[in-house]
Amino acid sequence: MPRILMERSGEMEVFARVVLDGGFSAAARNLDLTPSAVSKLIARLEARLGTRLLVRTTRALTLTEEGEAYHHAALRILQALNDADQEVAGGAVRGRLRINTTIPFGTMFVAPAMPEFIARNPDLIVDLSFTDGIVDLVAEKTDVALRMGNLPDSGLIARKLGQSRRLVCASPEYVARRGSPETPADLEHHDCLTFNFRRARPTWPFRHEGRDIAQPVKGSIVVNNGETMKQMALAGAGIARVGLFHVAEEIAAGRLVPLLEAHNPGDLELVHAIYVGGGPLPHRVRAFIEHMIATLEGNPLLQGIALP
Repeated sequence: MPRILMERSGEMEVFARVVLDGGFSAAARNLDLTPSAVSKLIARLEARLGTRLLVRTTRALTLTEEGEAYHHAALRILQALNDADQEVAGGAVRGRLRINTTIPFGTMFVAPAMPEFIARNPDLIVDLSFTDGIVDLVAEKTDVALRMGNLPDSGLIARKLGQSRRLVCASPEYVARRGSPETPADLEHHDCLTFNFRRARPTWPFRHEGRDIAQPVKGSIVVNNGETMKQMALAGAGIARVGLFHVAEEIAAGRLVPLLEAHNPGDLELVHAIYVGGGPLPHRVRAFIEHMIATLEGNPLLQGIALP
């Protein structure tokens, strides 16, 4: 008969805590155990599994390949146990909610929505990370990420929150210096600002003479986030392709001017909330997604509308 589940889940919890805290002594303090007890429990776990999970040196503690796999599985199981506790407790929203999103979207929409969300859920701790880099939700222990653009195939669950129209734009100073492109092909003679993400495409979509085309672009500057791209465009460094929500204020004020609008193919940037599936959605994640849906609903910048 297998070891009682309670004992196995306890092993998982201690193992996950050791990985989180980076050592036996720190984990022991947080779990109110002795370092010797933690060491013996991990040794028992490795013996039961028949493989080494951790490599321990005097300087560091690292996961083996088997340890990485077991850690990911343990986190999912422990989360499911916590979710079950919440279900029995009446669905209270509590604990730590780790959120990741892009710098522009986080600054414009997520951060302003947090005070009301926290006021409604005072037992929740919100852990915000804004970066335009793609994070591994499991490895980074992220509960939910808000992402722009088309999503690659993955095991993640996605819920659409909105869509922003994309446009090509530049500063009036750049246009005065380099001229305004009249057709997509004219971009071959311009500095186009692009992203350095591996997922970034070296082409921009247009509609020319009744057909959709993918126009190659290049330039002297590549960036790793939308805020830097906007600042480069405002400084006159080149032509940018960005979401309208990000530059609407600059367009309205004339600090940036739309280009090639007659050739825009209805270019949209979708906004999704993504999270790891495989079980019931934690109440804290569900509460956050529903709050963002209510917050963003009706916002014209996230409805894919044309320029005013």
